[in-house]
Amino acid sequence: MASVLLHKARHNFATIPRKKQHSMSTMDHNFSVPSTVSSTPMENSGVESQFLPGGCPAMRSVEQVMRELAAGDAPVLIRAEAGAGKRTAAQRIHEMSIRRSQPFVALDCTTLTAEALENSVTSTFCRGTVLLEEVANLTAACQEKLMQVLESGKSQQNGLGTARLVFTTGKDLERELSERRFREDLYYRISGVCLRLPPLRQRRDDIAPLVRFFLTRYAGELGRSLPQLSPEAEQRLQDYAWPGNLRELQDVAKAIVVLGDEALVLGGLRGLSIVPGRRTDGRVSLKEASKAASREAEKELILKVLNRTRWNRRRAAQELQISYKALLYKLKQIGCQEYGA
Repeated sequence: MASVLLHKARHNFATIPRKKQHSMSTMDHNFSVPSTVSSTPMENSGVESQFLPGGCPAMRSVEQVMRELAAGDAPVLIRAEAGAGKRTAAQRIHEMSIRRSQPFVALDCTTLTAEALENSVTSTFCRGTVLLEEVANLTAACQEKLMQVLESGKSQQNGLGTARLVFTTGKDLERELSERRFREDLYYRISGVCLRLPPLRQRRDDIAPLVRFFLTRYAGELGRSLPQLSPEAEQRLQDYAWPGNLRELQDVAKAIVVLGDEALVLGGLRGLSIVPGRRTDGRVSLKEASKAASREAEKELILKVLNRTRWNRRRAAQELQISYKALLYKLKQIGCQEYGA
């Protein structure tokens, strides 16, 4: 019943008039929300266009890499799970670059045809930033056309190659490559500069301020009172695994505002998957706390080095002065074993 009501609430969101957005504080000194991004032309826009930074180690490393990428002009590949904010990260890179006054256009590779791509090449690819979302879903014909665009970019043939290209994927491109669903030459062309966004379960310090931010946003937009969550609800949101990442958290916050019943909304989550290893009785030993702090410090250092090396695992292992096999084991421990090359 709860899941049905949550689905209905999501369906009704699109029918509620949206008010003008304002910059809001999250009331958390470790989490600052930037002002609303400038409106730039986008195709198939269906998600929030505001990049939300965070105070956790993983996101601090990501933001540093994003600033470096914004200063360059090479194609960028953004890799992350569904709902982790790939499009907003791409737009944030655009807005920090010298192209910020030019258009930002997003194209959905899942529905993109070779003809539509051909038409885009002579129009949207001329300036600004072009985002190709879920590039692994491109058809063979589109992959061939895109490769032609990339090859012509340096020579500026027919005025092409003037827009910066950013790609996103939630799939394992290496697997797509090995199973011959993705061109090898295209893979190497777009994967040279890579940004990886951590899933929300690896940003646990950011969950509480993110929840407060979205509750405040939607209460203001929908003209509802700001919900005051119970300590039990806050703990359940903190312990939830968030398989849908930021998009799921955003939907949950919106449903709480619309329905005004935290218990009903929380009952509709995906079985309330709890992050493994978290105790629910509130007790913790000094030994456990010490181990947890050590693991967090190790994880922070690993993610920092991996982001600096653009997730080249062999280079990262050399910098960390550990074996490649040891790094793979540690990546498996923190849930990042499928990332990197």
